[in-house]
Amino acid sequence: MEALLYLIPAALFLGLLGLGAFLWALRSGQFEDLDGAANRILFDEEPLDAPTGKTPAPKDSGKPPAEETSVKPQ
Repeated sequence: MEALLYLIPAALFLGLLGLGAFLWALRSGQFEDLDGAANRILFDEEPLDAPTGKTPAPKDSGKPPAEETSVKPQ
């Protein structure tokens, strides 16, 4: 029974701590756009004016492509 003297205040403290964390998240806007992250991961579109970060493809040198060097079965 003496353990309850420690466990009840500890449980109340943790409950109030969790409630405080929830209220802080609510006030700071953590729950404003719940669908935005789900949509951003599904649709991989960049704005038209944003640079792509990709390097341009090399120009054709006019040479035929090299033959494959893989071993063919006999």
